[in-house]
Amino acid sequence: MKEIAPRIIIDPEIQGGRPVIQGTRVPVDLILGKIAGGMTIEELMKEYELKKEDILAALQYAAQVIKEEVLIYT
Repeated sequence: MKEIAPRIIIDPEIQGGRPVIQGTRVPVDLILGKIAGGMTIEELMKEYELKKEDILAALQYAAQVIKEEVLIYT
């Protein structure tokens, strides 16, 4: 297990090494997809037994990954 951001870990034994919320098996991409689909933070908290801080950490992690992405135009 390796913490790659606050509250976000990767572990080859959990979800195939995809980034998840620490202490859960909930992947970051699932949280992003649910929010993009219109689910509220409160609904996510209830359905996946997450804390608001977990969801905000997933959003912060995603923002950081996109910020560091390098696009190559050809």
